[in-house]
Parts: sequence; C-alpha cells; structure tokens
Amino acid sequence: MSLNYIKNFYEGCLRPPTVIGQFHTLFFGSVRMFFLGVLGFAVYGNEALHFSCDPDRRELNLYCYNQFRPITPQVFWALQLVTVLVPGAVFHLYAACKNIDQEEILQRPVYTVFYIISVLLRIILEIVAFWLQSHLFGFQVHPLFMCDASALDRKFNLTKCMVPEHFEKTIFLSAMYTFTVITVGLCIAEIFEILCRRLGYLANQ
Repeated sequence: MSLNYIKNFYEGCLRPPTVIGQFHTLFFGSVRMFFLGVLGFAVYGNEALHFSCDPDRRELNLYCYNQFRPITPQVFWALQLVTVLVPGAVFHLYAACKNIDQEEILQRPVYTVFYIISVLLRIILEIVAFWLQSHLFGFQVHPLFMCDASALDRKFNLTKCMVPEHFEKTIFLSAMYTFTVITVGLCIAEIFEILCRRLGYLANQ
C-alpha cells in the first residue's frame, strides 16, 4: 500500500464526512480512551492485590478473585473500543484503496449506503458490549462478594471476600455505561445527519 493510501486512510479515520462523525471521533478517541487509560488503571490497577477473603490465604484470594472477575474490566473495555473501531476502519481502508474523497461519500449512493452500514454495525457492537457488561459486572459493585470455594477446599464452602474501593468502581462503571449510551446516541444522530445531507444534495440537483 502506497503512502498516499495510508494518508487517505489516516485522514478518513480522523475526519469522517459528517460533523457528528468528527465529534464522535473526538469524543471516542480523546475523552473515552483517556478516561479508560488513565482513570481505569488508577481504579482497577491493584484490585487483585487488595482483594482479600476470609481466611486470608493467597490461593483462596486468587481463586475467588477469578470467580469475581472472569475478565478484568480494563481488558473488556479495551476489547470493546477496538471492536467498535473495526467497522469504521474497514470502510475508511476501502475508501483509501478506492481513492474516494470524503465529500464524495455523501454524494454517491453506494458509498453512502456502505458508510451507513458501518455506523449501524458500530451501534450493534456498542449494544452487545452494553449487554455483556451488564451481565459480567452488573450496575453496582458491592463491598462483599460471596465466593463458592468448595471446589478448592470443601471446608471453605461459601467464603466472604472484601472488594476494595467498591464505591469508586461503581462510579467508574456508571461512567462507562454512560459513554456507551452517548456513543450510540452520536451514531444514531450521525445517520440522521447523513440522510438529511443526502436529501439536501438531491434537492439541489
């Protein structure tokens, strides 16, 4: 791939053909990633080290923490961000290879349809991520977690574990839900902007 294709791909990702799309890129790239990268590490970085059960034994703590966190929130949200970026990246890669100008996307019906499909895929992926997040982490982090450690040692049975900084984690969890809702709202608004601009373009012809 030539440098010109790479340049077109880079500009397409940073400057989508819609105003709302550009705001979505700014919101998604700057605010959401900064929030996750900086604050996410501060809130969840040492969670496994401070997660303790009764009795406080290392193997029991690790066993119960794995039960409490089947996947760490940072990994889940990082996968969510990467996955949601894929449809737009694929479209802009296609546009770069075909040498399609950003203004041309809203003028040619075929390109417009492909772009709308990429936005719809982003919406679907965000909704799926919202559903998975609600099932994995819930909407609130409780201070106590009851761990079934009978498989590790039958004398433990149900073990009480302390979750560190549960209130901070509840706030952060709510913020990540809010980001998902805002992103879905921006994607829906972007589709409306595309349709309105497309109708305006047709009316001027």
